[in-house]
This record gives sequence, C-alpha cells and structure tokens, in this order.
Amino acid sequence: MDHPESKTLPFILAITGASGSVYGLRLLQYLAELDQPVELLVSKAAIRVMSEEADLNFGDELRSGLLNYLGLPASALVNLHSLNDYGASVSSGSYRTRGMAVVPCSLGTLGALAHGLTENLIQRAAAVCLKEKRQLLVLVREMPFGHIQLKNMLALSEAGAVVASACPGFYHRPQTLCDQIDFVVGRVLDQFGFENSLFKRWKEESKPLPVPGLRLS
Repeated sequence: MDHPESKTLPFILAITGASGSVYGLRLLQYLAELDQPVELLVSKAAIRVMSEEADLNFGDELRSGLLNYLGLPASALVNLHSLNDYGASVSSGSYRTRGMAVVPCSLGTLGALAHGLTENLIQRAAAVCLKEKRQLLVLVREMPFGHIQLKNMLALSEAGAVVASACPGFYHRPQTLCDQIDFVVGRVLDQFGFENSLFKRWKEESKPLPVPGLRLS
C-alpha cells in the first residue's frame, strides 16, 4: 500500500443486495471524484434494492445511469463488469489492484465468501484478493446477527478480510442522514488509506468542510 504505484492501481467495488445500497453509491461517487480507477461489480439483487430504496431504474444502461445519478461525467474512471464474465481482469491474481470492498455485503455474499465459493465475479474477485493477500473489506448491514452469520464473519476475518458493519457514530454530531452515510463511507475509505474528510474525527477541533453529497430523493 505504501508503494507509489499503489495510488494508481484500480480499486474493486462490489455492491450487493443488502439494504443500504446508498453506502456503495456514495463510495463510488467519492472514489470517482478522486479520479481513482474503479472496477465496479453490481449484483442483480443490488439493482432491485436501488429500485426499492431510491426509485432508481436504469434498465440496460446501468453504468451511464449510475454516473448520471451521482453527477459524474461519462469519462469517469469506472469500469462496469458483468458478473458472468469470468475472463474479466479482476478474476485473475496477476491483475494488480488496491483491494476490494463489498459495500453493502448481503448475508448471502458473506456466506459465499466465507466458504470460498466463486459462482460469480464478485465471489471470484474476493477470493483473488484473499489468496493474493490484498485488502478485502465487507460492510455488513444487518441486525441481529445469527450464529451462522457470526461464524461466517469470523471465518472471513481469520482469512484476512476486514469485517465492518454499517454502524454510524454520533460523536461527530450528525445533522443529516448524509452525515451518517458519510461517516460509514469515510471509515471504509480509511481502511484502504484514502485521504478523506467526510466526517469529524474524534477530538478534532472543528467539523470538516462540506463536500458534495449523494441525492437521497
């Protein structure tokens, strides 16, 4: 991560079908605004969740629809992959990346990753990150956790992944829902070494300057 070239390596972002697609969308927006190359993986269930939670319906134009919704130009460094494309760059360990985040991570994806399944490109890319000792983070948005889910989280943690939950803090005195979203996204960015001021950190003297947020309606 400290090698200068790591700053230009692509980052893998997977959005799966858990509630909380807004976290993945906000992360994508922030990374694209940094001109960080993103290899984007979106499950069919995630598209359904976006429709249910934000009335987003992109049809066959998923990439352009997402970029337009997020206020990003068509030239944004976002490469959308089909989950059936096992020949995609991210399916190989020789394709170097900065790591991968699954935001949000559904319980089904959690279970698949914990057991080493590779039945779609999200699962394959995550397995590659683990075997290549690259950073993998899963952001689980669920409660309560059952025994099976807790065992799956432990298995992933033991394999080297970072297991996070979509739990916003309150010490930064959030004023809006966007503040809470940015807190979680900022903590995800921290794990990969991305500089950000999306939230007021503990013991900071002042609140960070406002940054463009995600439209929620």
